[in-house]
Amino acid sequence: MLRADQWFEEEQPIHVHPKDPYKRVDILPSMRKITVKVDGVLVAESSSNMFLFETLLRPRYYLPKSSVQWQYLTESETVTKCPYKGAAHYEFLPLWSDYHVTIDGRKHQDLIWWYPYTTNESALIADMVCFYNEKVDVWVDGVKEQT
Repeated sequence: MLRADQWFEEEQPIHVHPKDPYKRVDILPSMRKITVKVDGVLVAESSSNMFLFETLLRPRYYLPKSSVQWQYLTESETVTKCPYKGAAHYEFLPLWSDYHVTIDGRKHQDLIWWYPYTTNESALIADMVCFYNEKVDVWVDGVKEQT
């Protein structure tokens, strides 16, 4: 069956664009402790993670959903697609949103995402969450990452 609204490589659907043969994605399990804070508030911590290394990008730390303080998250409408990982869904952190409180008027949008359905090669990060390292404070085994 032919579809005009989707690209394929052979029978495999392509997300966004064809894959670059010079780009690589590696995913490794890690027991290193990852701590994530936003405006000094602990929003996630885990020692059961997946580290994702993608050519020319910063390492990304994928944490189990159970490690996140969900009371700080509110669902976002943002969805992005990656040919290497799949379609990502986002959340944003208007701190203390369950109580409709804004701290200094600061709302942090689209800081966290996950792939509910990944591509085959990225199955290890399916349904795990990731934070933008550049927009949050991240500690790896107690050492703060440089932004």
